[in-house]
Amino acid sequence: MGASRPKQYLLLGGRTVLEHTLERLDSFAPVRGIAVGIAPGDPYWPTLELHTPKLLGSFVGGAERAQTVLNGLKFLDGRAADDDWVLVHDAVRPCVRHTDLFRLLEAVGTEPAGGLLGAPLADTVKRADNDGRVIATVPRDGLWRALTPQIFPIGVLRHALEGAIADGVEVTDEASAVEHAGRRPRMVAGHADNIKVTVPADLALAELYLACQAAESD
Repeated sequence: MGASRPKQYLLLGGRTVLEHTLERLDSFAPVRGIAVGIAPGDPYWPTLELHTPKLLGSFVGGAERAQTVLNGLKFLDGRAADDDWVLVHDAVRPCVRHTDLFRLLEAVGTEPAGGLLGAPLADTVKRADNDGRVIATVPRDGLWRALTPQIFPIGVLRHALEGAIADGVEVTDEASAVEHAGRRPRMVAGHADNIKVTVPADLALAELYLACQAAESD
């Protein structure tokens, strides 16, 4: 992002990206509690004036995504059981729609492998070498972009993350850990405006999407 602060604390329409994201989750009726993973010594988190009644608190993240999520599951010890469901969501996806969250819950149901929001690939996909030269065109049938939230029973996700870490497997999302454990999470189609704010242009795009979504609900 090239910014002076982490991207979740950049302003989006006068409020931080993280505040928008938390508001989306807090206002989603099935969510019973929210926990936020933050970096050690994060100076920005304490300065936020949050209006999220379902916020349980924050926990310290790890060096890698898998460890951060595992720390979050440990934070929930005593607050939730292994057979309760947990949604894991990127802090920098402020545009997730409630309709997509409902679709995810409905599609996953009681499947023990859980599931995740995603978007089928529409573009032609190329594989390139280290010099940037195309070496193959990859068939896109059955290929998806993985989004968040991703949802799993707490016990299933904890076991999968611990196993992946022990095996030295790179975990790029929670579903990859569950896949490594031999399960097959369900892909659920979500809206393409559920973007991950990663580069400067994404801020303007996210602001546009939020405005469009607000207009749709008027």
